[in-house]
Amino acid sequence: MIYLHNLDTPCLIVLPELVELNIAEMVRMAGDVKRLRPHIKTHKTAEGIRMMQAAGINTFKCATIAEGELLGMEKAADVILAHQPVGPKLERLLNLINAYPDTIFSTITDNIESANAIDHFFSTHGKSIGVYIDINVGMNRTGIYAEDAMDLYQLLKSSSGLTFKGLHVYDGQHRQSDPLEKEKACDAAFQPVYDLCDQIVALGDQRPHIIAGGSPSFSIHANRTDRDCSPGTNIFWDHNYAGICPEQHFKHALHILTRVISIPAANKICLDMGHKSVAAENPIDKRVFFPTHPHLKPVSQSEEHLVMEVEGENNFKVGDLLMGIPYHVCPTVALHEFLHEVKNDEVTGSWEVIARKRRINC
Repeated sequence: MIYLHNLDTPCLIVLPELVELNIAEMVRMAGDVKRLRPHIKTHKTAEGIRMMQAAGINTFKCATIAEGELLGMEKAADVILAHQPVGPKLERLLNLINAYPDTIFSTITDNIESANAIDHFFSTHGKSIGVYIDINVGMNRTGIYAEDAMDLYQLLKSSSGLTFKGLHVYDGQHRQSDPLEKEKACDAAFQPVYDLCDQIVALGDQRPHIIAGGSPSFSIHANRTDRDCSPGTNIFWDHNYAGICPEQHFKHALHILTRVISIPAANKICLDMGHKSVAAENPIDKRVFFPTHPHLKPVSQSEEHLVMEVEGENNFKVGDLLMGIPYHVCPTVALHEFLHEVKNDEVTGSWEVIARKRRINC
């Protein structure tokens, strides 16, 4: 038997029974499993995909070719690469499609030049690919404004190498902790999408299929039955979204295990949890939270060390184990090769984070 105290640290702990509860909650919120297209960027594992497939989910979203290949390996029915393919990614995407013919792959585009490049590449190779128009509703990261998208829509409809599939709408900017404020902002930003759909219908075409949102706005889109939803973080959840999404009742299914390796001062402890083990893009006080020791204050972090200030009496000893919840779980998982599956403090298996690689085969 291997138990928590046998594990080398820092490492990630996944609780499969809580993963199952989180997947069930996603299905409950969406109301229909067919409306779910989870993003696998959070877990990047075959086990996570299989658990969702066991719940009836078989359409997915990904951001990298490696994530798409993992989905192909697991025989996912339908996958959207929500990252406009540019340069060598076009050839890699074609290789992916050829390698996994049982999976339907599509992608996104947000401008005529890129759409023409995708069209030319695929038609030159005697292929076609489904494409969603990526709509910018205020995130201002990618996408075209809905009011400017009609020319792009007409191009996709007339292209030999492209098949128009619908609209992709990501609104990760909606992070209001008040659910009513979030709903109001989300609905207002979405209005131009409705206007674009009306224009398309006015041409005599079918109303476009819509894939909308991510984790922060999942609770809003789940209640709008005219679109599919793409939650990602929800499979594991993290401390950040637990704070800004109080209306979403997911469990913390992934933790980071760490040890006290030094007590450098009377009011300080040092943990073996550096930048290489937990996402460090946030300010130092928003990288990890210890629920059993909420008053620990981070004061410095380097590649392999995290120094915490202890409030009150310091009763910690070198070798003590602590269990933390990452503020941002997605990039934290990408820093680790394996997740240790744990039930009742017993290690029952490991999940390889296969798609943390930039390339698997394709």
